[in-house]
Amino acid sequence: MITIRPVPRALAPVDSAAAERISAPNYDEFQSEREIWELLQRRPQAVLRVTMAHCHTDRFEDVLPDGSEAALAKAAEEMARFRESRDTRSVEDILWVYEIVSPRRPELRQIGLGGYARTAEIRTDETPDGTIVRNEGIRPDKAEGRARLIAATDAYIGTVNCAVRDRSGEMTQALQAHADARSADFETPDEAGNRHRVWLVQDPADVDRFVQLLANEPAAYVADGNHRSAAAAALGREHFLAAFFPTDRLHLEPYNRLLPGCGVSAEAMLERVAGAFDVTSLGDLPGFRPEAVHEIGLYCKSGWYRLVPKPGAFDETDAAASIDAAIVQEHILDGVLGLTDARDSRINYVGGNKDASYLKSRVDSGEFAFALSLAPVTMDQFIAVCEQGRFMPPKSTWFDPKIRSGLVSALL
Repeated sequence: MITIRPVPRALAPVDSAAAERISAPNYDEFQSEREIWELLQRRPQAVLRVTMAHCHTDRFEDVLPDGSEAALAKAAEEMARFRESRDTRSVEDILWVYEIVSPRRPELRQIGLGGYARTAEIRTDETPDGTIVRNEGIRPDKAEGRARLIAATDAYIGTVNCAVRDRSGEMTQALQAHADARSADFETPDEAGNRHRVWLVQDPADVDRFVQLLANEPAAYVADGNHRSAAAAALGREHFLAAFFPTDRLHLEPYNRLLPGCGVSAEAMLERVAGAFDVTSLGDLPGFRPEAVHEIGLYCKSGWYRLVPKPGAFDETDAAASIDAAIVQEHILDGVLGLTDARDSRINYVGGNKDASYLKSRVDSGEFAFALSLAPVTMDQFIAVCEQGRFMPPKSTWFDPKIRSGLVSALL
């Protein structure tokens, strides 16, 4: 059973024009602090001025240390201004229907239900029967950073993306019927052209109906936002902000890697990966994106290569070990480069909002020695890992489109 409850006090845009001004990508969708700073130079009203307040400065040279006391104080100040802005309004006791449509998949309505989920339902070592299943381990420092921001701003701004199976299709049908019955309360495009639409749900009968539909789900799987939910739990909060989407409405993009040389030449790399992979030269393509799992692109200055794991390179009965990110971690990052910790700061993880030509450009510039281009994880793989009680390899799932920050926030 999955519990959802209305948010007692929420902050939302006053209209669609305001939604476009204040909404923004999540903090973890950026490759660098400079990208965040540049966006805030163009759009100073964006909610990033709160969630990444340390980058809200006139000059890039004045960016504050992330998570510092000065940055948290600035976040608190910016949150006070955000609450009093003419672009936002306070609403009470709401769920919301949230739809995202990508121009790349206009026929697919990623539609879900937002509200308060219960921290007590998160599956942990202490609550092994929890029905909200995380897909990755929690880094205490990262969860603490999110918790400190919540405490400083007295608000939840980031929303946790959760997937549910909706085997009967009833939840999807009800959400679409509600959305089709009237105009959205507000909508906005994002930087990639995805359209985000929100319908606030306050009628008690509608609220009760959606609560019951979600209660029929035996489990939910955290697709994005593990640390946001962990931060709420660490603060002793009963709820966290979440949106639940049926699995057949979610889409994954690749999560790629840019790697240092670590003293390994391109020739040595190709020679050593041949032990675990069949290697095929593809030449100097502008980019290479694998079309299927277990097909991996490797780029170095001599060109692109296709790598296919040899039989026995991974345990096919282990859902987590079968993820391509785990295979390249074992046989390339660790096995060849000696990067034993997947969270080594020398590894640059590149989300699906950047294409393979971007990877090539970063290697060609000399910033990195190698790039790995992976196929997206499938939803079947993702669910299999969760149902085996395992964690996804770090930085292996990039759900796209992502929930946009600033459309619905919770005031604590």
